[in-house]
Amino acid sequence: MEEQATPQVIIYSTPTCHFCHAAKEFMDANEVTYEDHDVAADADKRAEMVEKTGQMGVPVIVVGDEIMVGFDEGKLKELLGM
Repeated sequence: MEEQATPQVIIYSTPTCHFCHAAKEFMDANEVTYEDHDVAADADKRAEMVEKTGQMGVPVIVVGDEIMVGFDEGKLKELLGM
C-alpha cells in the first residue's frame, strides 16, 4: 500500500499568542511534523509571513500551498487530510 506524502507544514507564531499555542498543541497531539518560526524574534521570517499574507496576525499556518491565518481546527484538519 502506498503512503500519501505529508505536506510540509509551517507555523508563523509568537510566544505570547494563545491561538499559536493551541495550534501547536493540536499538531503535537496529532503527531503532525511542522516548522515553527517565531516572528517576534526573527525579522526575516516576519517579513516572509507578511509577504505571503499581506498582514501581521498570527498564527499563520502553511500546509503545502495552502495558507491559513488564525487557528481553525476543522479547517486545519481538512488541509491536513484528517
